[in-house]
Amino acid sequence: MNQEEKIKKQLKNFMRKRKSLIWYVKEPENSSIELIVESVLNYGDWDDVQKLIKIIGINKMAEIFKKQNSGLRTNYRPKSLNYFKLYFNKYANIT
Repeated sequence: MNQEEKIKKQLKNFMRKRKSLIWYVKEPENSSIELIVESVLNYGDWDDVQKLIKIIGINKMAEIFKKQNSGLRTNYRPKSLNYFKLYFNKYANIT
């Protein structure tokens, strides 16, 4: 099993236990990584954030977050957006 398959498997297991984060999706375990990151950062608790960082890595998570917020529109709640901008600027290595 390569690294990408391992990450997908871990994400599926993670989302099976946290279906309430993406309650509006029929099969949350098959959601895109972008939707999972957005949902965890908006609605998850600190343990969810830390578990997702362990699965995909803080730099990948920060890259997805930055890409999602590079346009005029964002789906992040204002407090989540502000907090995670500061958090990723301090702890992630992205350009």
